[in-house]
Amino acid sequence: ALWSASAADPPTLQAAVVVLAEVLKAFGAPENAQRLDEARDNACNDMGKMLQFLLPVATQIQQDVIKAYGFSSDGEGVLKFARLIKSYESQDPEIASMSGKLKGMFLPPMTLPPHGSGTGGVAAS
Repeated sequence: ALWSASAADPPTLQAAVVVLAEVLKAFGAPENAQRLDEARDNACNDMGKMLQFLLPVATQIQQDVIKAYGFSSDGEGVLKFARLIKSYESQDPEIASMSGKLKGMFLPPMTLPPHGSGTGGVAAS
């Protein structure tokens, strides 16, 4: 393992990049992509249903990857990993970019109802 998440020292930025890359790769694997697509179809872009269908699948995929790196294979491990990535986002553009990709995989495209502000549908990331 690159590190033990239970150790006092948090994983290095390099280690975080490696694990994040592995997680992205796992999301791109055909069988996982299919599971995510099915969950998305079931949710029909409904935010509440997204959380119900998509999040457990996404969490499971992440857990399977990060447990190999010393994170606990439960929700707590995923939260720890998410916090770690968040803490590095501001320091490293590569992590920020990969993290954005990851979020895009299991969060619905945020199509907010128009408030008549007329700013086009493109949200700044």
